[in-house]
Amino acid sequence: MTVMVLAKKPAPTEGTLRSWLLEGLQTDRTQIQHGPHVKHPWWRVMCLTGVDYFSTLGYQPGIAALAAGLLSPLATLFLVALTLLGALPVYRRVAVESPYGQGSIAMLEKLAPHWWGKLFVLALLGFAATDFVITMTLSAADATAHILENPFVPGFLAGERVIVTLVLLALLGGVFLMGFTEAIGIAAVLVFVYLALNAVVVATALVHVLEAPQVVVDWKRALSLDFSSPLAMIGLSLVVMPKLALGLSGFETGVAVMPVVKGEIQERITGTRRMLTTAALIMSVFLIFSSFVTTVLIPHHEFVDGGKANGRALAYLAHEYLGNWFGTVYDISTIAILWFAGASAMAGLINLVPRYLPRYGMAPEWTGAIRPLVLVFSVIAFAITIIFHADVNAQGGAYATGVLVLMLSAAVAVTLSAGKQGRHKATVGFALISFVLGYTLIDNIIERPDGVKIASFFVASIVGLSLISRATRSTELRVTAVHLDPLAEQFVNEAACGEIHVIANEPHRRDQTEYNDKLREAWLTHRLRPAEPVLFVEATVPDASEFESELHVKGEERYGHKILAVETSAVPNALAALLLHLRDRTGSVPHIYFHWTEGNPAVAMLRYLVFGGGDVPPLTREVLRQVEPDPELRPRVHVG
Repeated sequence: MTVMVLAKKPAPTEGTLRSWLLEGLQTDRTQIQHGPHVKHPWWRVMCLTGVDYFSTLGYQPGIAALAAGLLSPLATLFLVALTLLGALPVYRRVAVESPYGQGSIAMLEKLAPHWWGKLFVLALLGFAATDFVITMTLSAADATAHILENPFVPGFLAGERVIVTLVLLALLGGVFLMGFTEAIGIAAVLVFVYLALNAVVVATALVHVLEAPQVVVDWKRALSLDFSSPLAMIGLSLVVMPKLALGLSGFETGVAVMPVVKGEIQERITGTRRMLTTAALIMSVFLIFSSFVTTVLIPHHEFVDGGKANGRALAYLAHEYLGNWFGTVYDISTIAILWFAGASAMAGLINLVPRYLPRYGMAPEWTGAIRPLVLVFSVIAFAITIIFHADVNAQGGAYATGVLVLMLSAAVAVTLSAGKQGRHKATVGFALISFVLGYTLIDNIIERPDGVKIASFFVASIVGLSLISRATRSTELRVTAVHLDPLAEQFVNEAACGEIHVIANEPHRRDQTEYNDKLREAWLTHRLRPAEPVLFVEATVPDASEFESELHVKGEERYGHKILAVETSAVPNALAALLLHLRDRTGSVPHIYFHWTEGNPAVAMLRYLVFGGGDVPPLTREVLRQVEPDPELRPRVHVG
């Protein structure tokens, strides 16, 4: 028999503003796990992730030129090698092992259970939040650069990049506040138009290079003057390559949207792997050619802050070689896809938080609604934009840090998974990829520490607020369902004939003496009549870090005593759920009997929060009080 018990009902939403903000608030997370009912072919879903991945072409060539200078094409080649030989194999494996869209974070969660695992996941969520939030602010800042550098833009906007970026972010938040629906169709149009325009620009630039081969000769001469040998060029390219890590974005998003891919599990996995491979190949081709043409055709001083190619290298070429009208069309396309990349990131954030934090009990109720989350993340995006003055290059370090941490976690996850499965060659290969990504991450942090500072702020905020939320929600009824096995059903049916008396016993030796002593204590302390039939209940805590769970009650008979045994993450919450179940099942208000817990109550509360035990009697009563406001219907708690 199964009786559902709500762990926590959504708070009432009286009032116009409150009801609007909390519209859609729910505790059922089935939709999050299995995705929307409408599915799409893999190539259309690729466009959804592509608004994030492909949009980096708007600023990647310029950042590469600033980071690597004349070595930008060679450093980009190493980045492409890392993409195709490192990131792609890792995430193709993540797609196999995490087909419901949880990504590499869920893989590591399984490998690291209990509190350490939860804290590790919270840290990864901090880096993921860094990735997504900086995606929004960086993309909006680069969209602003394309707006302000367009020759047809009114002069009064000159120099107002912070204000324009804030307006774009506000518009992005407004879309979600009005109710953002899945827009894969729009994404597909944006991606196809944007890639087509980029192909025209790159092809035109290559034609100009062929018509004026002197630019290549000048580039080679400059390289020979600056570097003593090809080995020196390769070595320095490897050193600066981590600064180009923005070109690796989009893989984590790719596996996160797996539930949207059409087909059963195996078809979904195949489609996602095909999607990741196609996107990586397309992006690699564009990265190689765009890096080459921008390096040889654009004067280096145009890449620096204030230059016409700063954050918009391909747009510079579009205006230079195809005219201002085509350049304006290219600018509009770039602005649209960069702005929509922010929408993709916001969608990732409002799906990421409900997937993990409420399940840990580490988020307040309102995180189950979209609009409050949108407001919170919009405010954070505003703050980051103001702090960094909407500078694309200044935010690159934070973006790369978030991306690389997620990719490194994915590489470590698949390495450990391959090792557990006995796939030795795969383990060595993935371990090597992990090493390269680890080097890339460390080098990026050393060169641009702002990234890890921002990520540390997100990590500290998420961990701190999550632990506070967990503490404030500790006395909620956290059991979602109660299941009785056949023997437990029999015990409950027999007890239903009269008053139900339950004795809470902390199991130790579980021998006859223990139960006889416990029964004698109940007779002496609570004046329970010896002839009164009783049930013992014993709760053990295998993993106190879990929050919500189902309660499986196992019936046992020892030395003539009837025992209900349960495993739970928090003893008081489990006992309260069991008592409510007994009341609803039998129609009789049950009684439960405890002895006082010895020790400091503050220490006992800490034991409850961390280990699920603590001062059980008053906490059980408090959980019951919150769930059942009517004292006449509330199960009786006796302590002596």
